[in-house]
Amino acid sequence: MTKEETNKAIVGRWFTSFWGETCDLRIIDELAAPDMLLQYSLHAPRRGRKDIKAFMTDFRAAFPDLAFSGAADLIAEGDYVVGRWKGGGTHTGPAFSDFLIGSLPAATGRKMFFTGTTVLKVVNGQITEEVGLDDGVTALQQLDLIRVK
Repeated sequence: MTKEETNKAIVGRWFTSFWGETCDLRIIDELAAPDMLLQYSLHAPRRGRKDIKAFMTDFRAAFPDLAFSGAADLIAEGDYVVGRWKGGGTHTGPAFSDFLIGSLPAATGRKMFFTGTTVLKVVNGQITEEVGLDDGVTALQQLDLIRVK
């Protein structure tokens, strides 16, 4: 396999095991670099395995049905893999204060479904960066955290 094919396979496993219907936090120790950066517009940047585990644990507690899936084939060049995705979930869990713009009280029942594009950097078989641009305005509108006229 080429470097690009290997990196796409690593990112594919990450997307399925970390962002898919169920999250296996062991994938973080396997595929994430110790100081990995996870950054999306809705949340403060996260760095390191422990911080990323805490983020996903809290996110999935608040949104137990959280799931994302691919919306197009992965594209790879050198150390970088780009993926388009779609997904979301229903806020039926505890209060969630991780959104930069505001907090949700417990179990609002609000649903969010949105899309985005993510660029991941893979070095020596480990993901060092996951930086995404998501349609956060749509998600925040659906969660009633912002209103657009």
